[in-house]
Amino acid sequence: MSNPQGSAQVAEPTPTIGYTLHGNRYLNVTNRCTLRCAFCPKFNSEWTVQSYALRLRREPTLEEIILAVGNPEEYREVVFCGLGEPSLRLYTMLKVATHLRPRARRIRLNTDGLASLVYGRDVTPDLEGLIDALSISLNAQNEEIYNRHCRPALPGAYGAMLDFVQRARDFVPDITLTAIDGLPDVDIAACEKIAKDLKVNFRRRVLDVVG
Repeated sequence: MSNPQGSAQVAEPTPTIGYTLHGNRYLNVTNRCTLRCAFCPKFNSEWTVQSYALRLRREPTLEEIILAVGNPEEYREVVFCGLGEPSLRLYTMLKVATHLRPRARRIRLNTDGLASLVYGRDVTPDLEGLIDALSISLNAQNEEIYNRHCRPALPGAYGAMLDFVQRARDFVPDITLTAIDGLPDVDIAACEKIAKDLKVNFRRRVLDVVG
C-alpha cells in the first residue's frame, strides 16, 4: 500500500540485545535509567553505538538475553551495559549471571551505582560470586556538578553512589570509577583522588566517545 504522503516509510533498525566490541560481549537489557545525563547519546536522539541500534521496543526476556550472549567462552568479558541502567533489572541480571557463571571468564556490570537507592536496601551482597567487576559512573568530584550533568531522578544520588562503592568493595573484587574528560567544571584529577581514597581503580573517559 502506498504512503498517503507520497514518501517511503523508513523501517526502524532491529534492536540489538547482544553486541561485541573489543573482544567483549555487551548486553543491552533496558533503556530505562535512574539518571538523565545531559551528555548521554539517547537524550540527544542518538541510539546507535558503533553501528549497533540499541533502542529497545521492549525489554528482552531472560531467555532472550541468555540467547544473545552466545558462547561466553569466546569473550574476554560479558558486560551488562547498553543505553540504560542494567541494575534496574537487577533480578533478571543476576539470573543471567548465574546461568553464565560456570562458563564466562569474567562478568562486568557498567552501572550508575544507584541500585541500593532504587531498591531501598543494600544490594551489594547480591553481587558476590556473580559479578567480577563493576564500572561505576562517578562523573563529578562533588554533588553540585554531578547533579548538573547527570540530572538524577532520585534525591541523594551522589552520596548513595559513593556509599554503593564503599559497600561493594566487600563483594566485588574489581571496581573502577569513571569520569568524563570534557564536561564543564569536571576535575578529572579530583575524581581520580576520590577513587584513590575509596581504594578502587579510576578510568578517564572522553566526552562523545562511546563504545
